[in-house]
Parts: sequence; C-alpha cells; structure tokens
Amino acid sequence: MPERVDKAELARLVARRMDRAPVVVAEVIDSTFTEIVEALEVGKGVSLRDFGTFYVRPERGQWVFKFNPSQRLPKVLGWSSTYRGDG
Repeated sequence: MPERVDKAELARLVARRMDRAPVVVAEVIDSTFTEIVEALEVGKGVSLRDFGTFYVRPERGQWVFKFNPSQRLPKVLGWSSTYRGDG
C-alpha cells in the first residue's frame, strides 16, 4: 500500500510551510472539511482551483459522491486522461 499523509501530518506540513502553529492549521483543515461536507449534504458542489471538484448526484435511488480532479492534478502526477489507479 502506498505511504499516506494523515490529517495530523498534513497539518504539520502546512503549518511549517506557512510558519503557523500546527494546532491552528488543524482547526482550519477541520473547518474546511466541515464546510465541504455541509455543502455536499445540500447538493452543492465544491470546486478547489488547481485541485478539483467534489460533488454528489443521485444515481439509482441513492446519492453518489464524485471527485473530478483539475487539469493540473493529473499533469503533476503524470496520469493520462484514462488513468484509473493502480489496480
């Protein structure tokens, strides 16, 4: 399995980059996730420039979560437009 960055590590990395306290950055990350979830719960999409768009849509009687990466993300990761992950 590939190495992962958990939320605590992400907060530490961002804090170091921004010269801020990790606890403050962790609060911002938590608040950001909360806002994304609340938007999705009411059917709104969330677009993060240069990252991608999160959205939900009804599909066969249930809501399905979707993520479309920005054009930049696959380019940075070296993915083609047909990349489906390591499987």
